Amino acid sequence: MADKSAVVVRTKKIMVNPLLARKQFVVEVLHPNKDRISRADITTAVAKMHTVADAKTIFVYGLQTKFGGGKSTGFGLIYDSLDLAKRFEPKYRLARAGMHTKAVTSRKQRKEKKNRLKKGKTSKK
Repeated sequence: MADKSAVVVRTKKIMVNPLLARKQFVVEVLHPNKDRISRADITTAVAKMHTVADAKTIFVYGLQTKFGGGKSTGFGLIYDSLDLAKRFEPKYRLARAGMHTKAVTSRKQRKEKKNRLKKGKTSKK
């Protein structure tokens, strides 16, 4: 049997999606005697398995640890290029990967802007 501390990453149900220019798959991680594995470690393992040139085109999300530990499953995407990833990925996943920053405004500024926009929408007689 293999080393008890070894982590095994597998991909299952691989599907090529040409419309979104990506591969979609289920990630299965076996990690006995460990709490959980970081998303970055899983990404590097998937990059080695699928021989991806740029690891930034890989997005792993939805990881859930099974009851009792030792096994986690989630979803993964490998985009054909970084530009396509930025085009099709949701902003929150891009932000997790450090590729998108949200403009920070105060709550009061957002409310004032909302009310200004409401004033301009009234119909004129």
